[in-house]
Amino acid sequence: MSRVPRWLGRVGAGLTEMSERLDQRRAEVEREQATAAEDTAPESGAADPATAAAAAAAAPPARRPGPPAGPRPDPAEAVPWGVRVAAEAGWRLLVLAGTLWVLMRVISAVQLVVFAFVIALLVTALLQPTVARLTRRGVPRGPATALTAISGFVVIGLMGWFVTWQVMENIDTLSNQIQSGIDDLRDWLLKSPFHVTDKQINQIAKNLREAIGANADQITSAGLEGVQVIIETLTGILLVFFSTLFLLYDGKRIWEWFLRLVPSAARPGVAGAGPRAWRTLTAYVRGTVLVALIDAIFIGIGIYFLNVPMAVPLAVFIFLFSFIPLVGAVASGALAVIVALVTQGVFTAVMTLVVVLAVQQIEGHVLQPFILGRAVRVHPLAVVLTVAAGGMVAGIGGAVVAVPLVAVTNTVVGYLRQYSVELQAQKAAAALADEPAPANPGENAEDPAHQG
Repeated sequence: MSRVPRWLGRVGAGLTEMSERLDQRRAEVEREQATAAEDTAPESGAADPATAAAAAAAAPPARRPGPPAGPRPDPAEAVPWGVRVAAEAGWRLLVLAGTLWVLMRVISAVQLVVFAFVIALLVTALLQPTVARLTRRGVPRGPATALTAISGFVVIGLMGWFVTWQVMENIDTLSNQIQSGIDDLRDWLLKSPFHVTDKQINQIAKNLREAIGANADQITSAGLEGVQVIIETLTGILLVFFSTLFLLYDGKRIWEWFLRLVPSAARPGVAGAGPRAWRTLTAYVRGTVLVALIDAIFIGIGIYFLNVPMAVPLAVFIFLFSFIPLVGAVASGALAVIVALVTQGVFTAVMTLVVVLAVQQIEGHVLQPFILGRAVRVHPLAVVLTVAAGGMVAGIGGAVVAVPLVAVTNTVVGYLRQYSVELQAQKAAAALADEPAPANPGENAEDPAHQG
């Protein structure tokens, strides 16, 4: 038998107590009416019976005593404390949920602008130390900003061009190797203990061709939508470039302008949380770049010595995919294993998998704790859930920005909580300092104001 909930028991106890108070009040009213009747009765007991009977007949009939005439209790007092707390928390949660929903709708409407600005923040966190170093050496801030930003974007553009060039140069060789690998895989399946027949393999190939033919319209529409994607990508790149320039050159003034929009009561806390959030973001970006670079170098060296085609472009892919936590490492490693499987066979694919897993284990247990340290303290479960939620809401871009957003939020919330505690302590100390102390500690010992 399940236990009765605590709040239901409190409701019953409250109703029982209220009923007892009503009965007690009714009894008191009846006693008061009886006392009043005795006071108005004739003092002499030898009154004329006829007169008494006539008076009794003329008197109005006695009415049954009703509920007490006093004020009713406050309805809020009849509601159990747990229900009131749940109601207070519930409507506040509803307000927060509605605010988040409206915010997500606004972000989705201007998704390109939001993502461009967030990526510009990440790029600024990576390039800002270089600008600071150049300005310390006497270079004016304008030329230092332009030189750093242009150099950074040139490096990124060269990486993209190199990957595209390598793929285009090796596409024919890679196609032949893939075809040869598919033939080898087919021969292995025919000779394997799985009892796969040539007819079954042909049927699978036929089904694949039919599926591609059935989805030809969708493939064509995807190709047409690709033009719009290219336009949006170019627009986003321009927004990222100009936003990075302004953040590098005038970031301090932009932050001061933002602080003026914050209410004055909350401005000191936000002013203190901002630099700490920026340090967390900078540590995350630098650490992620360094870890991704180490992954790309060591995995690239491993697959190069295993004679996997396009080892350098694959290493660049591994570097870029490492910016997507968890998912990027799995996707880039799987791509390297698939290329090794279809071009060099099962043994090379297994060795590639060993190399990828070994480097990723070293990354997860040695590099990230050592490089990132305590600057970015996010639990692995929070990382998994955040990446999943970001990917569901905004695709790859959401997965990329989810973890730094959570890391920065964690830093800001922790600082504001500590700031609130310190502020309350300062107010309490100030109140104690302003309170006048008694001349003699023994005086007014009985006065409650001086006790405790």
